[in-house]
Amino acid sequence: MAILRKNRVASPQQAQNSTKRFASTNSKSSNKFNPRLIFSQIVALQSIHYLILSFMFQINSFIYGTTITVDRIFTAKHLDLWTKEGRIDAATIIISTVFGSLLLAIIVEKSKKCLDFSVTLFFVHFLICTFYEGKSVLRSLDFWIVHVLGMIIMVLLGEYFCSRKELMDIPLL
Repeated sequence: MAILRKNRVASPQQAQNSTKRFASTNSKSSNKFNPRLIFSQIVALQSIHYLILSFMFQINSFIYGTTITVDRIFTAKHLDLWTKEGRIDAATIIISTVFGSLLLAIIVEKSKKCLDFSVTLFFVHFLICTFYEGKSVLRSLDFWIVHVLGMIIMVLLGEYFCSRKELMDIPLL
C-alpha cells in the first residue's frame, strides 16, 4: 500500500498548481519581489558608473592635464564651479550621468524603476563620499548642485531610453 502511494499520479489540481508555479518563476515579465536581482542591478549600476567616471577623468587628465586622484570622484574640493578645473569636473559628472541613463536602459530595463535606481545610485555615492571625506561634503553647494542636476538628468533620460526600449517591436523569429 505504501508503494502505491509513492507512485501515485498527481491530481489535476496539483498538476495545475505546479504548472502555474513553474510558469511564474520562468517568466521574464514576472513582477515578483526578487531582492537578489535588485541588489545585483544596484551593484552593477554603481560599479559601471564608477568605471565610466574613472575613465572620463582619465580622458580629462590626458586632454586638460588635470591630476588623476580618487578625490575627484569622492570629494568636493575639486568641484568648484568658479574655476576652470571645477567646471571640467562638473561637466564630467554630468556627462557620466548621460551614460548612466543608458546603463539604466540596459541593466534595469523598466522605465518605472529609473527613479528608484537613480536615487539609490546617488544616495550610495553620497554615503561613500561622506565616509571618504567627512562632513565637508554637506557644506559644498557646488557638490549638491552638480549631483542633483546629474540625478535629474539621469532619471529623465533613463526613463526616456527605457520607455523606448519597452516600446520596441518584439521580433517573431
